[in-house]
Amino acid sequence: MGSWSYLINESRPITALIPVFVGLCLILLNKRVKNEDKLGAHLAVLITFLIIIGLLKPLIGSFERENYQAIFRITLMEVTSILALFSFVKSFVEIRKNRKK
Repeated sequence: MGSWSYLINESRPITALIPVFVGLCLILLNKRVKNEDKLGAHLAVLITFLIIIGLLKPLIGSFERENYQAIFRITLMEVTSILALFSFVKSFVEIRKNRKK
């Protein structure tokens, strides 16, 4: 999504690549999350939460500009980030339940 935003914008703002770099960080943390590493999992949750908060201003701006392509793109990033956050929390709960058994 971030690459798409960067490529369709004539001015090519470097800030459009922030989601790409954040996504790469999350990919690098994926192995730690799957291995139930607390630090890696908590970093992934924190980064995902910051993404959700950080995308609110661009979403509001895209509504003000009536830029429907940006609205679609940012909403899609918000929805997938929220789903990822719920998935992380669900995983935390399941791990905690399994450890108590």
